[in-house]
Amino acid sequence: MTLEKVIELLAENLGMEESEITADTTFEDLDVDSLDTVEILMAMEDEFGIEIQFEEAGKSVGELVSYINAHKE
Repeated sequence: MTLEKVIELLAENLGMEESEITADTTFEDLDVDSLDTVEILMAMEDEFGIEIQFEEAGKSVGELVSYINAHKE
C-alpha cells in the first residue's frame, strides 16, 4: 500500500522509526527543511514513477499519499 511505502521512505530519509510517522503527521512535525523536502520528493518520484510538484504535495503524509495515488499510473 502507498501509505506504508511513503512512511518507509520518510523514515529512511529522515533517520526515524516508521512507528513515529502516521498519515496525520505533518512535514512541520517531521521538522524537514527545504533540502530534506527535495530529497524526499525525489525518492517518492523514483519509487512511484511520477513527478511531484512541491506546491501540490500537501502538508501531511496523508495528503502526500492522496496526491501520489491520484497521479500514479
